[in-house]
Amino acid sequence: MSAMGDKMLRIGCGGGFWGDTGEGPAQLVRSGQIDVLVVDYLAEITMSLLARARAKDPAGGFVPDFVQAIGALGPELAERRIRVVVNAGGVNPLGCRDALAAKLAASGVSLKIGVVLGDDVSPLMERLREEGVTEMFSGAPLPAKPWSANAYLGAFPIAAALAEGADVVITGRCADSALVLGPMIHAFGWQPSDYDRLSMGSLAGHIVECGAQATGGLATDWQDVEGWDDMGLPIVECRSDGSFIVTKPSGTGGKVTPETVSEQIVYEIGDPAAYILPDVVADWRDVRLTQVGPDRVEVTGARGRAPTRHYKASITAPDGFKAVGTLMIGGRDAALKARRTAEAILKRSRRLMNARGLQDFRRVSVEVLGAEDTYGPHARAARSREVILKAAVHHDDKAACEIFSREFLPSATAMAQGITGFAAGRPKVSPVVRLYSCLVDKSWLNPTIVVNGEEQLVSTFIPNEDANPEITPDLLSPAPPSVPEGPRVTLPLIALAYGRSGDKGDFANIGILARRPEFLAVIAEAVTPRAVADYFAHILEGPVERFPLPGLGGFNFLLHNALDGGGIASLRHDPQGKAFAQMLLDIPVPVPAAWLASGGPLQNSPYVGEVLA
Repeated sequence: MSAMGDKMLRIGCGGGFWGDTGEGPAQLVRSGQIDVLVVDYLAEITMSLLARARAKDPAGGFVPDFVQAIGALGPELAERRIRVVVNAGGVNPLGCRDALAAKLAASGVSLKIGVVLGDDVSPLMERLREEGVTEMFSGAPLPAKPWSANAYLGAFPIAAALAEGADVVITGRCADSALVLGPMIHAFGWQPSDYDRLSMGSLAGHIVECGAQATGGLATDWQDVEGWDDMGLPIVECRSDGSFIVTKPSGTGGKVTPETVSEQIVYEIGDPAAYILPDVVADWRDVRLTQVGPDRVEVTGARGRAPTRHYKASITAPDGFKAVGTLMIGGRDAALKARRTAEAILKRSRRLMNARGLQDFRRVSVEVLGAEDTYGPHARAARSREVILKAAVHHDDKAACEIFSREFLPSATAMAQGITGFAAGRPKVSPVVRLYSCLVDKSWLNPTIVVNGEEQLVSTFIPNEDANPEITPDLLSPAPPSVPEGPRVTLPLIALAYGRSGDKGDFANIGILARRPEFLAVIAEAVTPRAVADYFAHILEGPVERFPLPGLGGFNFLLHNALDGGGIASLRHDPQGKAFAQMLLDIPVPVPAAWLASGGPLQNSPYVGEVLA
């Protein structure tokens, strides 16, 4: 392994969520191409699940998969001198440490394990209420009995644990990108005021934090990505000035190009001029990507300014119960049969609920998958002969959801012919978990590290209120050229752009990136916030914002209140907006007819056959 103080530091991410492939860490360790292994296990809802696990067993509350994976790799990590940084500690980082230590000891391996503590906001809940802190997006009061409450800590505690000689650093909740930024801070000696470098390091973390999504996973042009069965996990080769190269292990599947990296950059961001992280307010408008070799993309151009005085905290709490059932329905007019089946199930459930004195459901969701119900008025498959009926209900009383669950399957003998797919049994009744986000003053929390049983307080950088000026757009790209005059034809947006969508709570974002610079003006003209709001009007409950990404040649759209509450709170089949970019890429866009002619930029486009008008 390269020494942590060398000019190049190679960091690989072995997984992007709890449930990602267990082969990822081993692939990276055995590649011989990394100095640091990171794995991102946590999402907002994961913290709630881990909190409930610890309530049942005080020794639980962390990610057991990590202990198994790293325990098995212990001898190789020690031999190759690869350091590990993970957020697998969940709500019990010390318990995770003890479990890993026991696993390593059983293998005869000795690695120094460091732990980052201090993200738990639960003891501050009463103080937050007294100070009038509310949910930062809706203004709703904070929940009285949360299941979990954790602040997103930054990267400096991770760097401090590495400085104390930790071979493995286990955190609870921290910013996902901090897992990569922490080793960079330690390796290169960056200071809290090195804003541009901290922004670059955060961007490196953001690109790799979702695993193979940066190496061709979920690519718009999926047909061009080979090796899905053995996708390469991402590696960033980082320099002390903050610039880095994105790559993957040799001989693995996937593809690293400006397009695949761009798609990951726009994933789950809001305003790219002010991406707020614990250690820096990042400005990624002028990020530039350059192909410097096969599966090698150089990244430059991120800028930063002082962080805010607050941590963002995510709080989860129960909000009633839900049940979600699915059935396959085949035959002629399958969609019509599915909708009538859902109506009958709900009507029967409500009749039985009324007899027991139960109120109506708080929310009901019916989607006929295969009939393109998620597309609303843009659906094209109304005559499908094979659909999946998905029906979901939400109620404060578990008994109401249990009635729905019991009455869901009798449809197989009493309603439409062709109903099947019920071998899994009755729909499961489960708690609805609601996410609340709020801001917590950094001075209220005390991040600490524990290495070799010794606990140390890590000082938190809190800037002055006036230390956060706007970044001037002096490096930003010029405005796109005007749209050529002449006749127009209408093509789907995918002919001009590629994209990626994601979620933050009840917000969805869609990044749209032009395939060629000259396409940007047409996209800007046609794909406006109003056009996007109209396209998603059947599911959207808030406004749409559009932010320019001049460095990458595109736009980021932020859809407010678009996910029915998001996460486990949502009743939709796509509660995280994962398909939203694919949906928007079908929006009709008028393009110059000359572009389709011989010598035009769309002459060989596979989408020319989809001319709509």
